[in-house]
Amino acid sequence: MADDERFGPAEQTPAQRQALLDEAQALGKSQGLPPLSPFGQRLYQRYVAGELSLAECSAQLRQRYGPA
Repeated sequence: MADDERFGPAEQTPAQRQALLDEAQALGKSQGLPPLSPFGQRLYQRYVAGELSLAECSAQLRQRYGPA
């Protein structure tokens, strides 16, 4: 199976994407950031499933909540 070009080499499988997301959430928590909103959680579930790339998730979050 060819690599999906929407995902980097470290995020080709659902397990890899979940591990990256878990690491990012742990980092955010350690820096005192609030947890993901339900909307963000749904987006990142779609990322883990391979339906959206991180860039697509970020674009949808910016569209909904505005720039960071």
